[in-house]
Amino acid sequence: MVLVGDHKHDGDSEVVVDYNGNPADKSRTGGWLAAGLILGTEFAERVCVMGISMNLVTYLVGYLHLSSSKSATIVTNFMGTLNLLGLFGGFVADAKLGRYLTVAIFASIAAMGVALLTLATSLPSMRPPSCNPRSPGSHCISADGKQLAMLYAALYIIALGGGGIKSNVSGFGSDQFDPSNPKEEKAMIFFFNRFYFCISMGSLFAVTVLVYVQDDVGRGWGYGISAATMMIGVLVLLAGTRLYRYRSPQGSPLTIVWRVVFLAYKKRKLPHPSQPSFLNGFQTAQIPYTPMFRCLDKAAIIDDFAAKDENRYNPWIVSTMTEVEEVKMVLKLFPIWSTCILFWTVYSQMTTFTIEQATFMNRKVGSFVIPAGSFSVFLFISILLFTSLNERVFVPIARRLTHNVQGLTSLQRVGVGLVSAIAAMIAAAIVEMQRREHAVRGIKLSAFWLVPQYFFVGAGEGFAYVGQLEFFIREAPEKMKSMSTGFFLSSLAMGFFVSSLLVSIVDRSSHDTWIKNNLNTGKLDYFYWLLAGLVALDFIIFLVFAMKHQYKLQTHIEKMEINDEKELQSWEKGNGVA
Repeated sequence: MVLVGDHKHDGDSEVVVDYNGNPADKSRTGGWLAAGLILGTEFAERVCVMGISMNLVTYLVGYLHLSSSKSATIVTNFMGTLNLLGLFGGFVADAKLGRYLTVAIFASIAAMGVALLTLATSLPSMRPPSCNPRSPGSHCISADGKQLAMLYAALYIIALGGGGIKSNVSGFGSDQFDPSNPKEEKAMIFFFNRFYFCISMGSLFAVTVLVYVQDDVGRGWGYGISAATMMIGVLVLLAGTRLYRYRSPQGSPLTIVWRVVFLAYKKRKLPHPSQPSFLNGFQTAQIPYTPMFRCLDKAAIIDDFAAKDENRYNPWIVSTMTEVEEVKMVLKLFPIWSTCILFWTVYSQMTTFTIEQATFMNRKVGSFVIPAGSFSVFLFISILLFTSLNERVFVPIARRLTHNVQGLTSLQRVGVGLVSAIAAMIAAAIVEMQRREHAVRGIKLSAFWLVPQYFFVGAGEGFAYVGQLEFFIREAPEKMKSMSTGFFLSSLAMGFFVSSLLVSIVDRSSHDTWIKNNLNTGKLDYFYWLLAGLVALDFIIFLVFAMKHQYKLQTHIEKMEINDEKELQSWEKGNGVA
């Protein structure tokens, strides 16, 4: 039995095969049944990750007696690592294992991590003595290194498993449909819609049912359900082994990036050739030459050693100009990538301090007390609402106003997301200021006042998530499309890490007066105002980069529309092409 990997069909490295490694019989493999089983694995991953991240801060503060700032840092570092490991998971799948084995292995790792977390939160020896850290004059004993070690081990095992799933499950699902078949191509479009629906339903289940079980029944039960769900997800994935279509790994595009950078550094002392046409593969390059990042051109210099017949085609000795230009295109994305980070820094507050705010507010509806983590349901409702409105209302209106088929461009969507993030932090600061003033008078403000900040962040994600993902996929080189998802996930990861960094800086510079365990004696609203200001500054920088950015498709069309040789030369000169 051959699952993936080493099988290569003669003359076609892209051939779709069955689990035995033979060309797939498309009447018996793939399609909705196979894709549905894959969606089950994604549902399980979403239940686990959101069920942990959206309520973890209350466990760290209330049971392990850690400070609010340290608890927030633990949560954001966990989420940042999970998203960053998406790059590693994508690399492993592309380079060696293929998507099926990668998802199966990493889903199993995630299941083991959640099982370990269940033990870490169930064993009494893994928690310090019970105490209320928010009562005046209390001196609670915080969890020691041994108690935290098991928790950290569990969280980062989950992060490793979740990263491997996140970066490959959507691609493996789309592999079950043949884009050359009109019927299956249409089904693939519906698959991505259902994939997003599956993510949303898993998140809603996690922040309602699981958070309630964690708070009112027990953490062990809540995380135990997550562990069981993940194990069932693995079994469901394995059950479809004979039904799936597989694609052999083609090698990671990250290898091309590292190779070009390595060769450019190795040949850094060589002089540039007098004409770019002397560079390796210039005449047959699939991408027009650009003078930006000219230092990378040295990777394609044919020196005496590279000129030998046996070396000229060795990619570790000399790169082609197509490879060099592909790397330049990736580097061209970094300015936009960097300005997307702060949106996810704002988003991370919804999993940390916003939930902390809820614990100090009135959460009663009649006799029922809503768990603090369950208020995240308003975030996901807002995401679903604005994702639907985006395609049904906003895009059609934009098409009529701009006469552009696309309606809103990917960068315009990102811009709307950043503006929403600013509004969210302004709302959060105002609500926190009012909450603290009421708390001083002994009045608990209703936790439903948190809905506006959830609403703005959810609306922002409805625009920014789609805009960023579309931008990275459309603007990346054709051969590096599989890396685009990992590149996008890395901006999420950096957003969470920047949140951790900001909390540490604020703690030190304010001498622990802004963020306290007892938010009634702190100044959390100052932190929210700081974030609003930073995102506003980031938005201005984003506008500068966005106005300078020229879409890849637009550049291609401009060049194709020029027929006169003199006009072509003028165009190339104006666009910096030698």
